[in-house]
Amino acid sequence: MALLYLHMEQHKVVIITAPSGAGKTTIVKHLLQQYSDVLSFSISAATRSARHTEQHGVDYYFMTEQTFTQKINNNEFVEWEMVYEGKYYGTLKAELERIWAMGKTPVLDIDVKGAIHVQQQYKNSSLSIFIQPPSVDALTQRLQSRGTETEASLKARVDKASYELTFKNHFDTIIVNDILENAFAKAATVVLDFVKLKA
Repeated sequence: MALLYLHMEQHKVVIITAPSGAGKTTIVKHLLQQYSDVLSFSISAATRSARHTEQHGVDYYFMTEQTFTQKINNNEFVEWEMVYEGKYYGTLKAELERIWAMGKTPVLDIDVKGAIHVQQQYKNSSLSIFIQPPSVDALTQRLQSRGTETEASLKARVDKASYELTFKNHFDTIIVNDILENAFAKAATVVLDFVKLKA
């Protein structure tokens, strides 16, 4: 019985998604810091170059477009997407296996489209959480405050976010990130209930 329980434990997946600027990554980092005994970050693969502070195998698995497309052909991804021309991102099956082998539950911090794909593949063993900004206006202000957007890129992000918000009811739980501490608490409650009890 213990072996069966462990087997089922290992095959759970926590999926956290949101429009850009909703606070998804902040919430994911908080969960991973607080509950590192049961959760582990699922490192995505990407074909873009590493930024100054990023490390291969920590932030992303950085690879060439040729390597990435070979892995697509070999069916090595749970989900993948070409976000921009020649810029691929995806979740490797081997990454989930790595985390399950440690006896932990992988936490995927991925975009809405990718989240839907993963959820479809792990219907009975996944928890999907959609982080919703309090409003599109609030999201716009958050993105502006980063100081990294041009007027055109800001509009593109806000338009994409508005579109992604239409998918929120596809997910198991919606958390409105208005007050960050409240969002932390709700995410922790939902995730821990799923990881520890749903076996």
